[in-house]
Amino acid sequence: MLQQDDLQLRSFQLSDKSTLARLANNKNIWNNLTNKMPHPYQESDAVAFIEKTTFAEPPTILAMEWKGNFSGAIGLHPQSDVYTGIAEMGYWVGEPYWGKGIASKAVGLMLKYGFETLGYRRIYAAVYDFNTKSMQVLLKNGFQKEGVFRKAIIKNGQILDEHRFAVVR
Repeated sequence: MLQQDDLQLRSFQLSDKSTLARLANNKNIWNNLTNKMPHPYQESDAVAFIEKTTFAEPPTILAMEWKGNFSGAIGLHPQSDVYTGIAEMGYWVGEPYWGKGIASKAVGLMLKYGFETLGYRRIYAAVYDFNTKSMQVLLKNGFQKEGVFRKAIIKNGQILDEHRFAVVR
């Protein structure tokens, strides 16, 4: 669907379920995501997630495929009411694929898709205060830090700050 070098963003397929479950069942991944993501993550969770993503038209949650291997997920989550035309971006890369520039390329591709194909005027991302690598990915792709929501998150029993980044068309 979307491609840059060795990275392709594509719709999820049921054949992704085993690899999705294996990569997502990682506390290092889960620590950076909302609690909507189950942990432990089982193959049944992967099947439910894949089935959910296949009904969206146009697709807004895509699989990352690096050199032919499923390696993570990225999505644009549309907002509503007075926030119509805005989406929140979320993404994760499986730990074996960290440090390869996959997230930076995926975010760039998804921004282009979000603005040019889906017509969003604003895309934002929320990052927990310890996830400095994700902050770097966003800044590299033109996001600007808009603020810090102090003590806004509780994750793993810890109260954390949430950093907000955004880019507008």
